[in-house]
Amino acid sequence: MTKKRVVSGMRPTGRLHLGHLVGALDNWVALQRDYDCYYFVADWHALTSHFNDTTEIVGHALDNVADWIGCGIDPERSTIFVQSLVPEHAELYLLLQMVTPIPWLERVPTYKEIAEQLSDRDLSSIGFLGYPLLQTADVTIYDANVVPVGDDQVPHLELSREVVRRFNNVYGDVLVEPAAMLTPTPRLPGLDNRKMSKSYGNTIDLSDDAATVVKKVRQMYTDPKRVRADIPGTVEGNPVFLYHDAFNRNLEEVEDLKTRYREGRVGDVEVKTKLATAVNAVLEPIRQRRAEVLARPGYVRELVMEGSKKARAQAIETMTRVRDAVKLVY
Repeated sequence: MTKKRVVSGMRPTGRLHLGHLVGALDNWVALQRDYDCYYFVADWHALTSHFNDTTEIVGHALDNVADWIGCGIDPERSTIFVQSLVPEHAELYLLLQMVTPIPWLERVPTYKEIAEQLSDRDLSSIGFLGYPLLQTADVTIYDANVVPVGDDQVPHLELSREVVRRFNNVYGDVLVEPAAMLTPTPRLPGLDNRKMSKSYGNTIDLSDDAATVVKKVRQMYTDPKRVRADIPGTVEGNPVFLYHDAFNRNLEEVEDLKTRYREGRVGDVEVKTKLATAVNAVLEPIRQRRAEVLARPGYVRELVMEGSKKARAQAIETMTRVRDAVKLVY
C-alpha cells in the first residue's frame, strides 16, 4: 500500500534550538514511520526576510541538516533536499500567481504579524507578500497529501487549499489539495520569558555543549516575586517549569519540584540544576549523532545534492502535468 506523502521545510536563518525540536523535528522524526517524507531547506523563504545579507544561508543550511540527522531524520527513509536546487518550485510559484488574487495574500494573519515583529527589516517586497504562495508550490509540486502545521500556520494551508481549488477549476484536476495535519506543540518561551528567537539570544541551541546548557539554564527567568527560597512561588507560566514539562522525563521529580516550589521548600538553584541535567540528557544523543555526521567531510553537502536530485525528478513529473494542463507545451 502506497504511503501518503508529507512535505515540510525549515528556513536556514541560524542555528536550530529547542523550539525547533519540540515544534517540528520531534514530529518529523515520528512521521517517518508511516509516511513518505520530503523535508527541505527553505533557502528561498529565508530570502524573504534576509535578502540583504545572504552570506550565511548556505552555511546555516548545511548546519541545520546536520541537526536534523542528529535529531533522528533518516536519509534512508526521508528525502532531504534544498529548495533552490529544485527550480521547478519557482516555476509553479509563478503559475500560481496568475490565478491568486492579491487580497487573498494580504488577509493571511501572519503577514502583518511578522511585519510588526521584524519592523527593523524591509519587508515591503513581493517576495514577502507572496511567501504563502511559494509554500503552496513547495507542497503541491510533490503531490503532498498532508502538511504538518501548528495552529498559527492553519491559515497558510487554508490559503493553499483555496489556491489549488482555483487552479484546478481553471485548468482541470491537476494539483493535489493538501490536508492539514495539526501538530500540537509545547509553547516554549525564550530563556528571558520573551518569545524564543535567535535575534534575542534567548535560546538553547541543539549544538550547545553541556556546560553551555548549564550556564544558560542558570540565567533563566523565573518567578520575579520570589526573592528567597522559602517564599512560595508560582509554577504556572514559569519558564523553568515549562521547560521541565517539555524535557524532564522524570515525571515524579517534576511533580515534587512543583509541590516544593509552591510551598517555598526548594530554591531556584536546585530546580535549575535538575532542569539542566534533564535538557542535557535529551541533547546528548543529538550532539553525538551530529558530531558523527560532521566528522565525515562533505557528507551533508553530498546528501542534500542527492536528495535534491530525487526531489527534482518528482517535481519535473508534476510540472510536465501542469504545463500540459496550462497548454504551455511546445
